[in-house]
Amino acid sequence: MEKLFLFQNSILQNTPVEFKRYLYEQVPFESRLVGIRGIRGVGKTTLLLQYLKTQSLATSLYITADHPWFYQHSLLETAEEWHKQGGRLLVIDEVHKYANWSAELKNIYDGLPTMRVLFTASSALDIYRGEADLSRRALSFTLHGMSFREYLSLYQVADFPAFSLQHLLTNHQMLAMQIMEQLESPLVYFKKYLQTGYLPLGIQTTSAQEYSTRTFRLIDAVLGFDLAFLHDYSASHQSKIRRLLGILADAVPYIPNIQELATTLQVSRNTVLMWLQHLEQGAIIRNIHKEGHGTSMLQKPDKIVLENTNFNYVLGQNPNEGTLRETFIANQLSNAGHHLFLADQGDFIVNNQFTLEVGGKNKKKKQIIGLSDAWVVKDNIEMGYTNVVPMWLFGFLY
Repeated sequence: MEKLFLFQNSILQNTPVEFKRYLYEQVPFESRLVGIRGIRGVGKTTLLLQYLKTQSLATSLYITADHPWFYQHSLLETAEEWHKQGGRLLVIDEVHKYANWSAELKNIYDGLPTMRVLFTASSALDIYRGEADLSRRALSFTLHGMSFREYLSLYQVADFPAFSLQHLLTNHQMLAMQIMEQLESPLVYFKKYLQTGYLPLGIQTTSAQEYSTRTFRLIDAVLGFDLAFLHDYSASHQSKIRRLLGILADAVPYIPNIQELATTLQVSRNTVLMWLQHLEQGAIIRNIHKEGHGTSMLQKPDKIVLENTNFNYVLGQNPNEGTLRETFIANQLSNAGHHLFLADQGDFIVNNQFTLEVGGKNKKKKQIIGLSDAWVVKDNIEMGYTNVVPMWLFGFLY
């Protein structure tokens, strides 16, 4: 196992510890089996390595499922051998790249009760639906892209705590004033965040173009490797899914005509619906439904947006400001754990309680007249008033 130890030591030496993602404080690392899902580049590996650096390396081991070690050794064999050597913590990166991952994780859990296992996986992987039943064994968490608050912290602009949606809506004027005591011109940073701030790739890039190129490659890898591997796509299907994403990227926010898409792609209606769900599971798009509508695989979404605003810049040409606004609000609210639906009056209903109307600084209140718990979310304003809230404040929810 010497090769694994050398690999671990090398990667730990290059792991930063100054900035930790929001999820770090939420994960019960002491549990026996914990999975962290998320899109490529979001920081899953760094999060687990940061924790590993707080543990004794005499009893902790980091491995990645695509290491050449696994050409000749199984995951279960590795865990058993490490346990014999006194190992009590095994960190497995990219577990979805190992064909028999769920069955062997189950065997490790059942057969090595003193071994803790932490693992990362693609956002498209349903940890609870592998070949083995992990629903009673694994705790699963999703690491989303950075909030505007985290973006400011990563780039050492300013550090702020997150606050709840209820606190935001009730006290938005006070919160905006407190933040602007430390942060001059929040809108300047906010515009940069919308284009290049969602993934921590930016800290390693020197320009918006380089960030865009790396992000495009990341999206392509999700389509060509993660989704293709997990769902066994043929080369023909991969090509059609890329075409589907291209259609969506040019039209978002998109009110889907599923039969029209099926005809264009020369596949069945149900296949299109399945691919839309796979793209959402892969954190590439977000399917939004009206309140009361089902959300099963065969239920048509009522609107589709890209998962985050950075993807609008990468996949589209000069994204529309209205599109960016809807995408940002849907992204930050969903990532903070809120339930989001399309509203008949206004744009979104959140948690079956709050109605939000999203727009620019000249947006009026007429769309929400007569509604209780209704708010206008305005872009391009620093301060709000009464039930008018600055959009950038929604970037502090996690």
